[in-house]
Amino acid sequence: MSDTFLTQEAYDRLAAELEHLSTTGREEIAKRIESAREEGDLKENGGYHAAKDEQGKQEARIRTLQQLLKDAKVGVAPESDGTVLSGTVVTAVVAGGEEVFLLGNREIGANSELDVYSEASPLGEAILGLREGEKTSYTAPNGREIAVEIVKVETYTGQ
Repeated sequence: MSDTFLTQEAYDRLAAELEHLSTTGREEIAKRIESAREEGDLKENGGYHAAKDEQGKQEARIRTLQQLLKDAKVGVAPESDGTVLSGTVVTAVVAGGEEVFLLGNREIGANSELDVYSEASPLGEAILGLREGEKTSYTAPNGREIAVEIVKVETYTGQ
């Protein structure tokens, strides 16, 4: 996994979530599993199976957060010079329609109205490093070729 740009606010929010899930969250799930276990036959115990499923999802989120925070480049969004970079707001004509979106990890734009596209998405990979006015295309998951033109690249301000 490559380094991911995160604002300090996003990093702090994710670190707090990780801390909660790793401590209080694990304790709460363990208590729910134990309580459901005491109800008897585990084969027919819906509460037990639901708690175990939730535990699995929580552990997956913990691993995701650990990796994301470990690889994160924390700071302010890169100052735009017209080049598409992780953490920039891009205005592009995609398949004939204009879109404005943030390129980066979805966690940066959690409190934003902007759509977020990952650098690893087909669109993100196609436009990363392009400059305003440049054109390219990419192959969508359905196999269709999608034309893209970069109209504007701006510094992400957190909104």
